[in-house]
Amino acid sequence: MCLPTMKPTRETYSELQLAYDFFNKNLFENSLPECLITLQREKQTHGYYSPKRFINKEHHQTDEIAMNPSYFSIRSIEDTLSTLVHEMVHLWQEHYGQSGRGRYHNKEWANKMIDLGLMPSSTGAEGGKKTGDSVSHYIVNGGAFDHSYKKLTTTQFRLSWADRFPPIKAVSNMITLANVKEGISPALKELHNWGIDVNSIPPEKKQTRAKLSCPDCRANVWGKPSLNIMCGDCGAKYLVADLAENTCDASN
Repeated sequence: MCLPTMKPTRETYSELQLAYDFFNKNLFENSLPECLITLQREKQTHGYYSPKRFINKEHHQTDEIAMNPSYFSIRSIEDTLSTLVHEMVHLWQEHYGQSGRGRYHNKEWANKMIDLGLMPSSTGAEGGKKTGDSVSHYIVNGGAFDHSYKKLTTTQFRLSWADRFPPIKAVSNMITLANVKEGISPALKELHNWGIDVNSIPPEKKQTRAKLSCPDCRANVWGKPSLNIMCGDCGAKYLVADLAENTCDASN
């Protein structure tokens, strides 16, 4: 229960705005335009970018960067903010480069990520593909983002609020991966830091029917999430709607 002195909305969005401004200055030389940062619980994604998604009464348009709070409690703040910068690179490319078709992460995007110390990877780890429809990343030790984040931590930056119920499948996958690789679980450590008991996370409902969308034409069909169908108009592969945003940072 929130105390009267708490301002969760103000705290959450002011922290994300502060991070955006900080990385815009330190990684993009203040070249990025303002955007609207939102919180969205899109499945299987840490965040996404959508150009010109919002408009005001004066007909001014602005882009959206959405962050998924469901993962805040099982990822470090550094990892969460690396997703923010991942989407900022998409915003940079939209305004200064040539974005790929639909949600495709092209070479220009990948090269900019590498310049900023975020290595593109379809698996989120070494050896993954650097381009494609579903591409995440990992942080390069000693890279530009790593240095910038460490500079940010000297300001006592924090994320004050996180979803109490992260995706249980993601928690299980992260715990299993950690046990195989290191014998420890960063996900459990983060949950402990937030005071969340893994046994209190409710199981996810099994998805038997989903909306699939063409990432280019935005045409929709309903069916099994595993359907493998192509658009007859543009030839693009239909994607589960949660993954069909213009560009997204796919969950590992």
